[in-house]
Amino acid sequence: MHTFKKSLGQHFLKDENICKKIVEELTKCPFTNLLEVGPGGGALTKYLIELPDINFKGVELDEEKVVYLKQTYPELQDKLIHQSFLDIDKPFDEPFTVVGNFPYNISTQILFKILEWDDAVPCVIGMFQKEVALRIASKEGNKVYGVTSVLLQAFYDVEYLFDVSETSFIPPPKVQSGVIKLLLRKERLDIKSRKAFFNLVKTAFNQRRKTLRNACKGLFEPEVLQQDIFDKRAEQLSIDDFALLSFQVK
Repeated sequence: MHTFKKSLGQHFLKDENICKKIVEELTKCPFTNLLEVGPGGGALTKYLIELPDINFKGVELDEEKVVYLKQTYPELQDKLIHQSFLDIDKPFDEPFTVVGNFPYNISTQILFKILEWDDAVPCVIGMFQKEVALRIASKEGNKVYGVTSVLLQAFYDVEYLFDVSETSFIPPPKVQSGVIKLLLRKERLDIKSRKAFFNLVKTAFNQRRKTLRNACKGLFEPEVLQQDIFDKRAEQLSIDDFALLSFQVK
């Protein structure tokens, strides 16, 4: 059918039940425009293009897969973007949903690219390495709670949906996978600015074993650093705590 390119992090879904479960979750989010990231061999795509009244596009870097998909599904002739997801322009003028078995080597970068499109993407359902999926969905106090958790949950409600076994893929990856859903927060988080918020979160977790007072001393005036919250470490702060602190950044 086609070859598998390790350099592109390719592990193609073969489990029809998993594909159907992803589509079932997807249809719980109302949408008109749909972008699939990395359709690959079309395991998920064949279900997506059957959804009624949906404007579908797919973004695929691998030319061999683009050729294969167009030959196998003629309706995809003008629906595929032959680029890396990280290089594409926003594919729709109106809001759109994103779905896919994301290439694991750029999965987190994909989500940060979506953040750059502000509120254009109300729903994301993606397959990730399980460790990454758990990190994205984790709450404060958890050892895997970090920069990715805070920055994504500042804009999206994240739900871990289900595990996916290594045997569900060709070739099987050496890690377990997980599917998560991100829904745009109904109420925007009140922050000073994206720049201040992102800088605060990254600085706080850069030395996560230190208290905020030591890790972030360059971001605040000395009198602000006397507040009790600066006795805590980054992983102890909630999303709302970071949001409030962003207003006091110099």
